[in-house]
Amino acid sequence: MSKSKLIWVALAAFAALVGAAAGFTVLRPAGVDIKSGTLLRQPREIADFALQGSGGKPFTKADLAGHWSLIYVGYTHCPDVCPTTLAQLKAVEKGLGPDAAKLRFVFLSIDPERDTPESLAQYTHYFSPDFEGVTGPNAQLDALGANLGFVYQKVPGETPQSYLMDHSSAMILVNPQAQLAGYVTPPFNTEAIVADLRALAERAS
Repeated sequence: MSKSKLIWVALAAFAALVGAAAGFTVLRPAGVDIKSGTLLRQPREIADFALQGSGGKPFTKADLAGHWSLIYVGYTHCPDVCPTTLAQLKAVEKGLGPDAAKLRFVFLSIDPERDTPESLAQYTHYFSPDFEGVTGPNAQLDALGANLGFVYQKVPGETPQSYLMDHSSAMILVNPQAQLAGYVTPPFNTEAIVADLRALAERAS
């Protein structure tokens, strides 16, 4: 089977996993349900990883501990979906008000060839100075993708630098114990995401 077919088989399997999880009465932290996606019945451990954050500083599993995190996978050269989603996350952050300080928004680039820590910082800070942009070597991204349940694939363009990146669309929820807790799934609804993140953050405080 070709790599392309493997990627899309993995995508289908992930979609089936999320769909199956959604069919159960899934994990409810202290009575909290979410309407914007799915919480796993049992949080899943995240293996250690080593990425680079804005400005080149290390970004590891430890940076996910102590607060709820919402991770969106994308890349800065994305022509439409990524900037649209980040703009929506900006609206989510605004809607959360003071509760936004209890959460972390992470933009995980799967395009390390073009997305340097500096360009990621500039890109994410355009939407919010509190958004964190991170990336790393493909080997680290592949391992993290297998752990967190996202996939990606380079789509060649007319020139070597005009390629696109296909990638999973669900946002990833990580709990204060730095465990995979669930997914926020499209179509994204700003009000529902705000309500869910506020409820989760309040339970963690």
